[in-house]
Amino acid sequence: MDKHSTTRFSNRVADYVKYRPGYPAGVIHYLQGERITPDLHIADVGAGTGISSKLFLDAGYRVTAVEPNREMREKAIELLGNVPGFDAVDGTAEHTGLAADSVDVVVAGQAFHWFNARKARSEFKRILTPGGLVVLLWNERKTDSAFAQQYDKLITKHAIDYIQVDHRNIDYADIADFYDPDPFELQIFKNQQVFDFEGLKGRLFSSSYMPVQGEAGYDETVAELQELFDRYKENGTITIHYDTKVYLGRIGA
Repeated sequence: MDKHSTTRFSNRVADYVKYRPGYPAGVIHYLQGERITPDLHIADVGAGTGISSKLFLDAGYRVTAVEPNREMREKAIELLGNVPGFDAVDGTAEHTGLAADSVDVVVAGQAFHWFNARKARSEFKRILTPGGLVVLLWNERKTDSAFAQQYDKLITKHAIDYIQVDHRNIDYADIADFYDPDPFELQIFKNQQVFDFEGLKGRLFSSSYMPVQGEAGYDETVAELQELFDRYKENGTITIHYDTKVYLGRIGA
């Protein structure tokens, strides 16, 4: 992780907690079918405010959240600190600060695209028990509807560095290179969020590449988002659809 990637969400924590999508329950059912059982210790690397940590905690896992951004890590502790099995540490994917052979599974939810993949792979291999697993998760927003296509155009128009930091820059070949020479598999689950206008606005501005209130372009973005919402809303809401992509494999097995 570069320094900028570890600080860029600091002023968006509230919107991130309130408006970012969680993960469908099918993800846990699938992973448990692959022998990732609740007796295993999970390291949630790039844990943010704890969205992916909560997925596993709710299923009874022990989770160590690794997060370099102080504001996001403190919010995760505020939200999850009283949940049995949870702890959080200040660390990055490349330098987690965890002991060697100390975790059974590494999870990275909506975070891998911020990592230095080669250095992260070496670090994950160090902290994992022999034959340990790595799970990479993304909620990938679909762009196959008229609203979704116009929403994506709005983001591209007003975002600061959307093209450079979009997680869709990571493709299947990048994932294969990360796991190489070990095999991995991909499972895809359907996910969605339903928003009124305030919710849609919160979802948009939870993204690190969008201008914040008071910055150039913010008011114009809100006005265009309102027009987009009014054009495509159904029963007063907009639905954002996602493919939740789950990559699972071993490294150094």
